[in-house]
Amino acid sequence: MYVIGIDVSKYKHDCIIMHEDTGEIVRDVFSFDNSRAGFVQFISVLKTLNPTLKKKIGFETTGHYQDNLKMFLADNGLDFMELNALLVHKFKSSLTLRGVKTDKTDARLIANYLCKVEFKPYPKIVYNILSLRSLCKRHFTLIKDRTKYLISITNFLDRTFPELKPFLNDNIKSKTAMFLLRKYGIPSKIANMNIQSYELLRKLSRGKFSVAKFYKLKDLAKHTIGFTYPTDTFEIKSLLNVYDSINEEILKVETKISTLMSKINSKIPTIKGIGLVSAATIIAEIEDINRFVSPDKLLAYAGLDPRIYESGTMSSKGKMNKKGSVNLRRVLMNCAESVIMFNPAFYAYYRKKRDEGKAHRVAISHLARKLVRIIFKLETTQVDFDPSLVK
Repeated sequence: MYVIGIDVSKYKHDCIIMHEDTGEIVRDVFSFDNSRAGFVQFISVLKTLNPTLKKKIGFETTGHYQDNLKMFLADNGLDFMELNALLVHKFKSSLTLRGVKTDKTDARLIANYLCKVEFKPYPKIVYNILSLRSLCKRHFTLIKDRTKYLISITNFLDRTFPELKPFLNDNIKSKTAMFLLRKYGIPSKIANMNIQSYELLRKLSRGKFSVAKFYKLKDLAKHTIGFTYPTDTFEIKSLLNVYDSINEEILKVETKISTLMSKINSKIPTIKGIGLVSAATIIAEIEDINRFVSPDKLLAYAGLDPRIYESGTMSSKGKMNKKGSVNLRRVLMNCAESVIMFNPAFYAYYRKKRDEGKAHRVAISHLARKLVRIIFKLETTQVDFDPSLVK
């Protein structure tokens, strides 16, 4: 069998080919570009090998730089294995204490590591899942951007009209708050609102914005301790335009995610409290549930498994590992927070952990682990969620 180790980088990839049994080098380290021509060059080298011998191709996961190579190998019917970079680094540490790192030595290291581990081919690539992952990451980025601009709007109000936030119960995302900022922007204009402005506010709030509240707002704006610059009207409009634009993009992305989810057979959305985007993110990060032989493997992939320390007669379990998929762990922890509001069974389990003396965040992490085991059960058996699964 041939072992083919590839060190992936942004513009080129370094590759070495050797025999697994003897360690004999068939083709010493060579480079090929991260381009169509480079990949064709790589395939042409593989065609010179003995066709009767199988090939083990492996490379580390390095952000997104390996994605094009993965798709090309899959399209050409070649099996490959993604390697955990941390495990490869630990393997290197077991071989030498020297701090040597080059692309060529990394390619050799990856090939040697492939010789030592069981070859687990990457599951068949499903384009809907890859598209879903990309959209979910885009959605997360947009949410972060929206939060950043909301903070900027808050900071603007802290300077120009600090009394407005407490007046609106700190809800500057409300329709009333956004109406005031879009139409008037600065306190001097809010102070000069007329009765027509009140009618607009009353209709917007469905009658909840009273006359007394209207005149109190005008008085707060007139006597505010805040100060304004001549450019503040322009600034708040600029902030709101970007904020609105991000909201529009979020809606578009969520529509696309919904369309893709309709083409994917998953039972995760049957769990009340897990929203569309959260379910999509979990599905996209797992990719194929058959990659995991047990719930424990899925827990480890999410980085939710506890650290275990044993020495002599001492044995203990510590904090969660946090060595797996950051995106999967984040969304599972968030889902654990939300399912307790919609599922009595999940809340009972959470309450049980709290009664044992565990802090809120620790209890949520236990619930996230329980959620992983339930998700594994639903996806492997293709059954809808049943509260009896929460024990």
